[in-house]
Amino acid sequence: MKYTLAAGLLAMSAGHAQASECGAVSIAEMDWASAEMMANVDAIILTEGYGCDVELVPGATQTTFASMSEKGQPDVAPELWINAVRTPLDAAKAEGSLIALNPGPITGLGEGWWVTPAFNAAHPELDTVEKLLEHPELFPHTEDPSKGAFVGCPAGWGCQLVNANLFRAFAMEDKGWLLVDPGSAAGLDGSMAKAVERGEPWFGYYWSPTSMIGKYNMVMLPFEAEYAGDDNWNGCVALPEQDCADPKPTSWITSEVETVVTDDFVTKAGPAQDYFKARIFPGEVMNAMLVFMSENQATGEDAAYEFLAKHPEIWTQWVPADVADKVRGAL
Repeated sequence: MKYTLAAGLLAMSAGHAQASECGAVSIAEMDWASAEMMANVDAIILTEGYGCDVELVPGATQTTFASMSEKGQPDVAPELWINAVRTPLDAAKAEGSLIALNPGPITGLGEGWWVTPAFNAAHPELDTVEKLLEHPELFPHTEDPSKGAFVGCPAGWGCQLVNANLFRAFAMEDKGWLLVDPGSAAGLDGSMAKAVERGEPWFGYYWSPTSMIGKYNMVMLPFEAEYAGDDNWNGCVALPEQDCADPKPTSWITSEVETVVTDDFVTKAGPAQDYFKARIFPGEVMNAMLVFMSENQATGEDAAYEFLAKHPEIWTQWVPADVADKVRGAL
């Protein structure tokens, strides 16, 4: 997909100098909803506002990072979850080939353990994971109501290992809990949706930004335990149970997302790089946009235009007034 402006219009545009500075830009359109929308927002604003010639390139965390690191393409990864590539990314930053222009392009993101808003309102005293773990009777398991149900990840997901090891680290079985395998992504979503819509309690793993968290206004509980270190997490909690004999109680590792660009982009992009430095999506707005995508089967491009039309109070703060006027004129 390419977003281009006609050469004749560029020649007449006050942004012609910016266009010549920006030139051709390739942006990774990662294969999940929030990243698809972000990439398309970036494409529209860079094209219409800065006169860049933008190409969206299909991507995923590992493949996009490897290509940027080894080939210098694409120029931009709008939503790179860096825990998955932290060590090689740190090395690339140190040598200057990759730069994090924005260390936090989405607020309120993360993985963890969630409850329904109704449960949170009914039990404000149970405001941490550890306090809630003392009350399995509030989440009766369907097959054994004497036990509490904690919904983990489907088998085969990386988070399935993490949840199983944290289940052991917090001695949840001894406290009266059973770890539930939802079987699939649909099973995980369905268990949450059914509980919220029936007014029943639900306690389990999920992550944000996602349409499910946005649609149901789920509440993530903080851990009282501090993060117990990378050795415990990477060397035990994130591994299969047979490789993690003694997991220590810990809060969830901090989820970090960055907008990462190549050194070539910084050299050629001119003022367009300032846009990426300023571009921050509020988490609640991103979740609402993901609900829009889910309910309308909308593409990343559809969602980008919807966001730009509905939230000028947000995105116009990311760019100079003349750039904002150009983007508005193109919507």
